[in-house]
Amino acid sequence: MIDFKFGVRTYIMGVLNVTPDSFSGDGVYQDADKAVEAALKMVEDGADIIDIGGESTRPGAEPVTTEEEIKRVILVIKKLSKRISAPISIDTAKSEVAKQALDNGALIVNDITGLESDPGMIGIIREFNANVVVMHIKGTPQTMQKNPSYGNLIEEIKDKLKNIIEKAVKGGIKKENIIVDPGIGFGKTLEHNLEILNRLSEFKELKQPVLVGPSRKSFIGKLTGEEPCGRIFGTAASVALAIKNGADIIRVHDVKEMKQVAVVSDAISRSGDK
Repeated sequence: MIDFKFGVRTYIMGVLNVTPDSFSGDGVYQDADKAVEAALKMVEDGADIIDIGGESTRPGAEPVTTEEEIKRVILVIKKLSKRISAPISIDTAKSEVAKQALDNGALIVNDITGLESDPGMIGIIREFNANVVVMHIKGTPQTMQKNPSYGNLIEEIKDKLKNIIEKAVKGGIKKENIIVDPGIGFGKTLEHNLEILNRLSEFKELKQPVLVGPSRKSFIGKLTGEEPCGRIFGTAASVALAIKNGADIIRVHDVKEMKQVAVVSDAISRSGDK
């Protein structure tokens, strides 16, 4: 498990997509050495965690087989775990992928389905005493952006995350190992995403560290008109406000720039905590 002191500063999770169809245009598919070098650069730039994913979760993305996902990520994890001390996270909803990743040096499972798509996932996380990021999603990547609606957005997300936490703890996962993610862009409209960021502090009521992933998301594109790689300033604004409103971990593609945003945001928003 990871040993972070949440509440002292914001931690940076760097995104490493080893897929051919990442929405953000940063995939390094089928080139393990290139992926490792990209991860090393992220750590040099200030990443505290490297999050490795072998299956795109962009809206409408088609699922890949367990075998294909393993082929994409495990060699990268094997090579990278020998070269960095920063914890490695595996972005997967498949228990077999998680098992092999944890067995080869990963310490965190980042499950966008909130432990719901694979009944074996809780047992694997318990077995390895791993940390887990549980995210809220409405639907699946194939359906999530087809007119998502809520009666009470924040309360519904909080209630769902609370239920996931209770299920995880009942299944033997330590409560202190659980990180929550409200799931920006996963079954949410532009207005939903803005409300989540604006009311992020309310998720602290769950008494778990909060991870937020606004990086290069489509809501920024809708506001700015920029393509994913041109959304760095929109991402920076989102990250700064997320930190001000209580984010503990920021999941980003542009590590060097967002590290600077986090350092300055922490200096401002946490100045009264000293």
